[in-house]
Amino acid sequence: MLFNSIDFAIFLPIVFAIYWLIGNRKGQNAFIVLSSFVFYGWWDWRFLFLMVGTALIDFWVGVRLQNQHDSNRRKSLLTLSMCANLCVLGFFKYFNFFQTNFVEAFRFFGHEISPTSLQIVLPVGISFYTFQAMSYSIDVYRRKLEATHSVIDYLAFISFFPQLVAGPIERATHLLPQFQINRTFDYANAVNGMRQILWGLFKKVVIADNCAGIANTVFENSASMPGSTLLIGAIFFSFQIYGDFSGYSDIAIGTSRLFGFGLMRNFHFPYFSRDIAEFWRRWHISLSTWFRDYLYIPLGGSKGNTWSKVRNTFIIFIVSGFWHGANWTFIVWGLLNALYFLPLLIAGKNRENLDVVALNRLLPSVKEAGQILITFSLSMLAWIFFRAESLTHALTYLNGLFSSTLFLAPDTTLIPQLKTASVLLFFFLCLEWHGRASEYAIEKLLLNRHRFVRFVFYYLIIYCIVTLGGDQQEFIYFQF
Repeated sequence: MLFNSIDFAIFLPIVFAIYWLIGNRKGQNAFIVLSSFVFYGWWDWRFLFLMVGTALIDFWVGVRLQNQHDSNRRKSLLTLSMCANLCVLGFFKYFNFFQTNFVEAFRFFGHEISPTSLQIVLPVGISFYTFQAMSYSIDVYRRKLEATHSVIDYLAFISFFPQLVAGPIERATHLLPQFQINRTFDYANAVNGMRQILWGLFKKVVIADNCAGIANTVFENSASMPGSTLLIGAIFFSFQIYGDFSGYSDIAIGTSRLFGFGLMRNFHFPYFSRDIAEFWRRWHISLSTWFRDYLYIPLGGSKGNTWSKVRNTFIIFIVSGFWHGANWTFIVWGLLNALYFLPLLIAGKNRENLDVVALNRLLPSVKEAGQILITFSLSMLAWIFFRAESLTHALTYLNGLFSSTLFLAPDTTLIPQLKTASVLLFFFLCLEWHGRASEYAIEKLLLNRHRFVRFVFYYLIIYCIVTLGGDQQEFIYFQF
């Protein structure tokens, strides 16, 4: 079920009304589980058994871990949970990748083999809910969290529909306790949630989907496009993936507010970053911090000698790339970001820009503007690998981009789309810049103005969503 669909527009009010009519926490949690199963099963009900099956294993492991004091048995239980989650994820997401590369390796040495191929369908959101489940088992193992003995509470935590299929990837220490306390309706919080949903829909439908029309045309016909058009395609894909993914996160967080839950922030205006380290503190925060806490720090983090820091950084970025998809393009994307990050790490400057850029100023300084432009350009080049169908496609795209045709006029067939998308993108960036100190761009916008002014603005956003949205696109991160 897509957030930007009529189905969800009908589903959400019904679930919201019934949820608050239920007067007790246990009933609300059970209803959330039921609603989440309907939401997830809308794509393919068969994958519900997969999600519930692994969740029940993790639930059982958590209960046993809580009461187990023998260190070896506790390690065995944790290993069982990790294997159950990673084997399921590995089979559905990476089986074909490893099989293809296995065949290619044999072919390289002159041997032809023909293994049995499997038509594997990737379950929606599997990368997200498996990581969420693993955080629970690890935190119970570390005794940072007491295991829950309520299977309903645990299933509600794993399957919570607003963030089930594309995050944010919640920690058990943050979200699970919210299912274990009574919740009361908060009007102000619900209004804030509706405002965030509205902004998320604008990002997705108006910005991302309009940018997608241009980016898809360019990437699908890149061999015949001049460098100037390839540059445009890369820029618009950069904003497509930001509007798409951060838009989903805003809708998820806003929807959660309607039910009395608080999800972690997932994006913090990453394209206003002044270096790559700041960019990664602001982009897909729930995944970045997951890798930091459960992989980077256990590896030694930033402690130890320079070699250890460099090794750990490369591991994190390469694993992050592989998490995104079973394609060498994602691994190169991660490797490229590691190379970007490396000079800052070695120079000890990776923790410099922790504040909001140009705070309490209308415009950035010349230096800040240059830093933002350079950081965006580096990210944009890396996004080419993320979007390309293969390494060959990415390298061909880059070769065309950095050719003499970069200075030719862009492809004229794109001009009508470019005019509309450019105006919308400019309006969007102005609002994002104005609200960069808030949780999301329009959180505090016009709150001190007359109610009529605010509602005129909200209706303008709704009008744009209804009339100026691009062709409906599935959320990019559904495939991860």
